[in-house]
Amino acid sequence: MNIRGKDLYVETYGSKENPSLLYLHGGPGESCYDFSAHQPERLQDNFYLIAIDQRGVCRSALIEKGESFGFQDLVDDCEALREALGIEKWSLLGHSVGGYLALSYVSQYPESVERVIFECPTFDFKLTSKFLLKKTARLLEKYGKPESARKALDLIEQDLAPRDFVESYLPLSDELGEKRMEIYTYNFDNPTDYWAGYTDEEVDELYDRSEVHYTRLREEGKIFENLLPTLNKVKRPMLLMTAEHDAVTCEHHIAAFEQDAEYGEIIHFEECGHTPHYEAADRFADVVKQYLLGAKTV
Repeated sequence: MNIRGKDLYVETYGSKENPSLLYLHGGPGESCYDFSAHQPERLQDNFYLIAIDQRGVCRSALIEKGESFGFQDLVDDCEALREALGIEKWSLLGHSVGGYLALSYVSQYPESVERVIFECPTFDFKLTSKFLLKKTARLLEKYGKPESARKALDLIEQDLAPRDFVESYLPLSDELGEKRMEIYTYNFDNPTDYWAGYTDEEVDELYDRSEVHYTRLREEGKIFENLLPTLNKVKRPMLLMTAEHDAVTCEHHIAAFEQDAEYGEIIHFEECGHTPHYEAADRFADVVKQYLLGAKTV
C-alpha cells in the first residue's frame, strides 16, 4: 500500500467486521515475519489483524539515500494506514521497539486507539541496554569469554548516553556468535522458518533495507529519548506483557508502568524469553483475546 508517498508491506487477516488490531514489530527493522508465521492462524477468527513491515523495513520500499526519514514517519504512517484501511479505531500490539512506537502513537493519536498491548517492550534504550548487557555478560561467561563478560559488566556502571550504551552492547553481543539469540530466546521449541520461499539473494536485499532503516533511526537519535514519562499521560487501557527470561523490559520499566499507567495491567509469562508471540504462542493468543474481547481463555 502506498502510505504517505511510500510503499509499505501490509498483511491483513480476518474480517473487517471484527475489532481491528495492528501489530508493530521490533528491531528496529525486524519485520512482522515471525509474528505472521505464528499468530494469524490463532487470531484471525476474532480480529481484523493488520501486520506491517515498517517504512524501509524488509518488504517495504527502501529508504533512498538523501530521502527524508525519521521516527515520526513511523508514527504518522500508522495513522495514515488506519485512515487508508477505513478503520475508525483500532488496538495496538507492539513488540519490543514496536512497544516504543505504540506508546508514541497512542500518545499522539489517542482518539484512534481503543487499547494497547506491549509485548516485552522498551520505553528507554538506556535502561534496556543495561539489562541486555547484564544477560550478555552471563552468556559470555558461560561460553568461555570472561574478559568480555567483565567488560559488559563494567559498562553497566558507566554513565553513558543511551546511544553509546546501544553502540557498546552490539559488538559484545556479536561475540556470542551462533549463541547470540540466547540473549532473547528461552524456548526454542516453536521456531520460525525464516524467509521460506525467498532466495539467499532476496533475503540479503531485505536485510540491507532494514539496516538502512535502523542506521537512519540511530543517526537521528529520537529513539534514544526516554518515553517512560509518557505513560502517565495515556488515558487508554494498556496491558504490559513481561516474561521470566526477557532481557529487554527491565524492573525499572515494570515499576514505572505499575506506578504511572493509570489504566494499566500486567501479565507475566513464565518459562519464556523476549518473544511470547512464538515462544508461548497459544497462551499469547489467549491473553490477547481475553484482554481485547473479554474472551474466556483455556
